[in-house]
Amino acid sequence: MSADLIDRTALVTGADRGIGRSIAIALARAGANVAVSYRAGDHEADEVVQAIEALGRRAVAIRAEVTNPESVEEMVATVRRALGPVDILVNNAGIARPMSLTELHLATFDATIAVNLRGAFITTSAVVPEMRARRWGRLVYVSSTAAKIGGVVGPHYAASKAGVEGLMHSYAAILAPEGITANAVAPALIETQMLAGNPSAHPGRIPVGRFGTTEEVADVVVAVAGNGYVTGQTIQVNGGLYMT
Repeated sequence: MSADLIDRTALVTGADRGIGRSIAIALARAGANVAVSYRAGDHEADEVVQAIEALGRRAVAIRAEVTNPESVEEMVATVRRALGPVDILVNNAGIARPMSLTELHLATFDATIAVNLRGAFITTSAVVPEMRARRWGRLVYVSSTAAKIGGVVGPHYAASKAGVEGLMHSYAAILAPEGITANAVAPALIETQMLAGNPSAHPGRIPVGRFGTTEEVADVVVAVAGNGYVTGQTIQVNGGLYMT
């Protein structure tokens, strides 16, 4: 357990599966109580709650739509009633629809920006006031190596994640004097359902020779959340695909 995370309240969006699921469980293992936010996976979210409770921590599953400000406000209020004010926010909810340049159309671009970037802004805006009042908070954004190299999904996805990193940088600069850190964790080619549907993704692209695991991403998120001196950083988790 991390001393800074014990009995903190964490909210993880998109936590019913994949990277978000592993982050929620890893934060609980580190001592936090966790709100499991999800859009559609009722059964999966309940399983995550059960896994967290089996670790001796408190948890609640909350269905929410991160692109809807009213839904997000209701979600944050539910977390407050069930677990307390949000101390740690992990903006993980996102969509990735692989498309070639000729296939990409405005509707997909707008939908990707709405969930990946606008959703992160809406959710952050809902929790930051209470963090500022308590002068403690951790904002973590799940970005992507695609923000640096374009990636295998398409320009819409890369642009949304580059925007997330810009959002993070601004929060980090503004909120550092108030005890609130903001960082991004940028995975690439992690073995998830999202990856399985992309024929352009194969382990031969990666210097270490394999896909990453969701647990490896979660380990980095927990390390960032537990460190009050790291802020304004994007930490790559990509097997050497992109080297800083």
